[in-house]
Amino acid sequence: MKPLASDTAMVMAAGLGKRMRPLTSTRPKPMVKVAGKPLIDHALDRLASAGIANAVVNVHYLPDSLEAHVLARQAPHCVISDERDLLLETGGGMVKAQPLLPDPFFCLNSDNLWLEGPQDCFHQLSQLWDPATMDALLLMVPHAGARNYRGSGDFYLDPLGRVSRRRAERVAPFIYTGIQLVSHRLLRDPPTGPFSTNVLWDRAIADGRLYGTTFTGQWYEVGDPAAVAATEAAVNGG
Repeated sequence: MKPLASDTAMVMAAGLGKRMRPLTSTRPKPMVKVAGKPLIDHALDRLASAGIANAVVNVHYLPDSLEAHVLARQAPHCVISDERDLLLETGGGMVKAQPLLPDPFFCLNSDNLWLEGPQDCFHQLSQLWDPATMDALLLMVPHAGARNYRGSGDFYLDPLGRVSRRRAERVAPFIYTGIQLVSHRLLRDPPTGPFSTNVLWDRAIADGRLYGTTFTGQWYEVGDPAAVAATEAAVNGG
């Protein structure tokens, strides 16, 4: 097995969590508990189990409790990328945190929960990583492996694993899990201020440098209060 491609992950934890209200009225979404522990701990525990030593966590909404919580952890070692003054969205958040991140780095959302397949997803991404051809490698899940998901999918994959976007009025077979392996090359010449990672992905797609791989475990979208109970039942074997 190839070693991990990076010892560091960025954990996206700065969002406003509007869909999760009222649970997010008094706490940031990553601190909402699912199956007995905050969402962000599910993500950080996965990082620690895979052997990823460091995490960069961005904060904006109700940041103090989240910052204190993650800095108290022993593993992974956490540092904060502070967006208190301005929420930068996913792309802008990565650009702000770039000085804290090695090349490449893992990036994951703090509000998804997953159960691993035969191999943990971070080693799966590492096995396929090719910096000569890839700006980013996205972890995708087919509809059959996506729980609480009600959308039409996000992407197609060609036989080489290159990514293209869902076409209008169509269903795409793969859903982005919120987990990716990212080269600093993806972040070059970025827009200023807040912007979505989609801006960077579109450029990488045009260059033939956005790739994906299929996750073989189970992935749970935890986007609203109703999904919390459904996810807890599944995780607890209900």
